[in-house]
Formats: sequence, structure tokens, C-alpha cells
Amino acid sequence: MEDKLFVEKETNTVKRSRIVVGLDIGTTKIACFVGRKNEHNKIEIISMGKSESLGVMRGVVSNIEKTIQSIKTAVEETRNVTEGELSIRNVNVGIAGQHIKSLQHRGMYTRRNRNGEISQEDINAFVDDMYTMVMSPGEEIITVIPQEYIVDGEREIKDPIGMAGIRLEANFHVITGQVSNVLNIKKCVDRSGLNVREIILEPIASADAVLSEEEKEAGVVLVDIGGGTTDVAIFQDGIIRHTAVIPFGGNVITQDIKEGCQIMHRHAEALKVRFGSALASESRSNEVVCIPGLRGRDPKEITLHNLASIIQARMEEIIELVNYEIKNSGFAKKLIGGIVVTGGGSQLKHLTQLFEYMTGMDTRIGYPTEHLANTNNLENLASPMYATGIGLVLNGFQKMDGLSKESDGSTLDPIDPKPTEIPPTHSDPNKRGKFFDRILKKTKDFFDDNEENEN
Repeated sequence: MEDKLFVEKETNTVKRSRIVVGLDIGTTKIACFVGRKNEHNKIEIISMGKSESLGVMRGVVSNIEKTIQSIKTAVEETRNVTEGELSIRNVNVGIAGQHIKSLQHRGMYTRRNRNGEISQEDINAFVDDMYTMVMSPGEEIITVIPQEYIVDGEREIKDPIGMAGIRLEANFHVITGQVSNVLNIKKCVDRSGLNVREIILEPIASADAVLSEEEKEAGVVLVDIGGGTTDVAIFQDGIIRHTAVIPFGGNVITQDIKEGCQIMHRHAEALKVRFGSALASESRSNEVVCIPGLRGRDPKEITLHNLASIIQARMEEIIELVNYEIKNSGFAKKLIGGIVVTGGGSQLKHLTQLFEYMTGMDTRIGYPTEHLANTNNLENLASPMYATGIGLVLNGFQKMDGLSKESDGSTLDPIDPKPTEIPPTHSDPNKRGKFFDRILKKTKDFFDDNEENEN
């Protein structure tokens, strides 16, 4: 999956280990994480860097140059942690935003080789067929996730490989996005000197970081509250059942505080982070915070009760939309694991109590270090705001392991950790879900057709 190396200097020896890089391009921050497997085959984060996101709004790139600069800053900080011993080229990028949609689709596939067992090649061909679905103009399929299979009428089969059968049917969770928005992300990454290895839906990445397999089996709702959006992913029986992107996040709360208290944006953000609470009833009306006045004006006094009231009003709106998605999924009564809240917005005080009160479901905060070998090597690694970035690394290792199994169990050959020149991006027709390859092919076909018409 990832073909870079980390060269770690030791006493008279040089230790090389394969790495995976996750790049979280968010509305408030851009964060880069580098992970590797240690000697015990456990994943650990060896380096991270972040920068302020200046060109992204609600998960969508709004300024190319500013986004490129923020990406470069985050990547350079990541390299500095390892004193230049780290070469970063291929990255797994997360995607979110209002343009992301999901739908359920039933597909059917008839095996060409009617004798023998159902193989991984049959499943790959079946999934590839789903990418040929006709979408609305400007939309493209990003990811196709198989759910239950039906083999010759036999239902509720999770893994049909090795079974005898001719006709395969399956329920698929199909995730789509606007082509232009995704290509803008790719342009920013390319012009930053990096290569997009894989594009991954952010709530799926966050789920890999904070959810246990037991929770996914029991049924659980992941709510990732970011700066621009709130991502929702619902799992049940170990399968992802529903995804949604709500166009509200922590930045809307900051804007509400700014307008409600008539203060500067930076003061509103500082108030939210330091004193913010999702329950006004837990704040005393006699507790006051003073905000410096503008150009000699008197300081402004704000009660923590009023601050919490503003935050609670917006959080109730977000939770109502989350509750709507839960009911809309059809699995509201099958979610034994309750709700797991993560992301930067989950750090508000008393947030879990508000979720439990409004949804009637058990709620906990999800920390992204539950599946990592190291939790103390890097400062603040356990913060929920890093769930997506760490999840991108974990997801990359999962896909790397899957590719290794498909290639007769052989491991990928290492390459030079510091290439002298940047290799070109090549399409790989053997990889499923290569979003950009399909778009580039369509673009090439379009120009080829025009040249033929002119001639």
C-alpha cells in the first residue's frame, strides 16, 4: 500500500521500516501523521505535524494557494520531528464536505467460471461492476463497500469466498462526491510535492481509530465533530450501514459566540476552547469572563451561563440532525453500542450528557490511541481532534495487509527512502476504487474523441 521507508539511526545500525502517511485536510487544521509497525507488529505513530488550514471551508477547498501552503507547512513540521530522516511522498487523504452523499444499491453478478469456488477475483470483479453505475452529472463514485452477499438465493452471507455458486448478489453502500471538489484536493496535494495514494472517507477513517470491533458488531454511531462539518457513520453487525455529512461543526459555534457576545472571532474561539460547555444548567450565572476591549474601550464581561446557552442551542441543532440520520438509517433500535463522539468539537464540557439526554443512547468520547502501540511518544496524540489523521494511517495499513494477502502473501519490496526525483503518478487498473484514475481516463477519452472528430 505505502512504499516509503523510515530510516531510524541506532548504534552502528540502520533500521528500516515501511511507513504509511495520513494527511487530514480539515477546515480548521491540516495534520500529517506518519505510522509504522514496530517489532511486535503493532502500529505506532512516529511523527506528526500540523498547521492552520487557511484555504478550506466546510471540508471543501476554497483557496488553492493557501491550502498548498498549509499542507507544505504541516509536512515540513512532520519531517522536522525526525530531524530530516523521513521521506514523505505518498499520502492517504481524507475527504468530507457537503458534497459527499451515500446510497444503498443491490447488485448482481454472474460468474463466468461456473465450476469451482468463488474466489477473491470474483469479488473484485463484482465490486468493479458497481463503479460503472450511472451517476448525476458532476458526481463520481468514490467508494463501494460490500455488505451482505446472496449466493444462489442463500442470504446473509458475509464472506462468500470458497463457496460454490454461480449467481452473486449483494447490498452495497455507495459513497459519491463532486468531481470538481475531489480534483481540487488532488491538485493541492500534487502541487505540494506529494502523491495521493488513496482517498478515504473521513468518518470511516475516524471509525478505524476510535471504535472497537466489538462495538461495530453490537451496533454503534460514530459522530465526528470537526471544524466545518459533522460526519456520521453507523455500524451494525460489523458492517457500515449508513454515512452522512452534516454541514455544521465547531466553526459555526464559534461564529454564534462571536455574534451573540459581539466580540472578535479569536476571542470567541478562545472562550469556546477554554470555558465552553454544552449544558447551560451546569454553568453558574455569577461566573464572569472579561474580554479586552478594542482600542482603549472598556473590557466586555460575559457570563459563562450565557456562553453555555449559546453553545447548547447550536449543539442541540447538530444533535437533532444526528438523531435524524440515526432514524433514517433504519437501525435506530439495533445500536447496542450507543454513540461515540470524536473530533475537535467533542472536547466541549458536558457534551456526552447532552447527547444522552437528547438521543436516549449511551455516549462516550472516542480517543484515537486505542489501537496504537504508543500513546506517550508524541505530545497530545490522544486528543480526539486527531482521530481522522490517525485513522487514515490505520486504514492504510489495513489495505496494505489486504493487498499482501491477495498477492500470495508476499510483502512489498522496499525502495529508496529518499528518491532523487519525484516519480510520476501512474494509473493502476488492478486497484479497486482508484477514484482519480477513473476521472483521468474519462478526461483522456473526451479529448481523444474530440481529436477524431476534428480529423
